[in-house]
Amino acid sequence: MNKEQILNTIKIKVEEKVHAFEKLIAETRASNNDTKSSMGDKYETGREMLQQEINNLQRQLNETLNQQTVLQKITSEPSLKVQNGALVKTDKGLFYVSVSVGEITFNDQKIMTVSVESPLIKAMSGKTKGDQFMINTMQQTIEKIW
Repeated sequence: MNKEQILNTIKIKVEEKVHAFEKLIAETRASNNDTKSSMGDKYETGREMLQQEINNLQRQLNETLNQQTVLQKITSEPSLKVQNGALVKTDKGLFYVSVSVGEITFNDQKIMTVSVESPLIKAMSGKTKGDQFMINTMQQTIEKIW
């Protein structure tokens, strides 16, 4: 497994999310400026709803920017135990410990990207090849770590 290419794929995915949020925020701000009206309370309510949407998008953008920061600290060096930057194969699937951006496909293999804060990674954190762990009453065995 080429962890560097997997990491780059994740970085690209997060970068695309940043651009999408920035675009949505700009479009929402533009529509906020277009809603000038003399309708009094309805106008103010509409503006407030748009402002809340901008705040929500801004929060999501900040979370995505935090993901970028986490990714900058991850190296593609081989791992001997489950930790940030490790690619872990269990008897249930492949997991890349980094940030959570969902499932990615790499060389026709599905890899689930998972944050170190997730219950799954907390359950297997620090474990090595051959170790077992329990998550949601399901026992898993670590088969390989890259």
